Amino acid sequence: MELEKYIGVIVHRADLKLNQYYQKVCDPFDITVDQWEILVILWEKEGITQKELAERLYKDQANIARMLFKLEKKGFIHRVTHETDRRSLRVFLTDKGRSIKEDIMEPSIEAFNKTIAGLTEEEVENFRRMLAIMYNNVKDL
Repeated sequence: MELEKYIGVIVHRADLKLNQYYQKVCDPFDITVDQWEILVILWEKEGITQKELAERLYKDQANIARMLFKLEKKGFIHRVTHETDRRSLRVFLTDKGRSIKEDIMEPSIEAFNKTIAGLTEEEVENFRRMLAIMYNNVKDL
């Protein structure tokens, strides 16, 4: 089979380009795409633990800890020791972290819309479903 027909190759190439594009969206806010993902989760629900963030983002806890350190240094988040588990840290947004939401969501949604241009809502949902199936097919291999 030709290289370009392997789904993994196509998905990887698309991922690289999408990350480059989305990083351009994040650059004016002095954050990375990975840090943006953390902020999006915290805008949905504050006070979750670093472990919960790692699980939700499919990243290891050490990576998450480094990203959180940088976000904390930039003043977007702060961490608090969990009330019942002293080894665990809960993550909260600062006022700066909350206020950036409106500014960054508009270009983020615009980037999303450019990414899916030419696709119907049904095609986008089918694509999400197919990627989830492929992920589940290989996640434990």
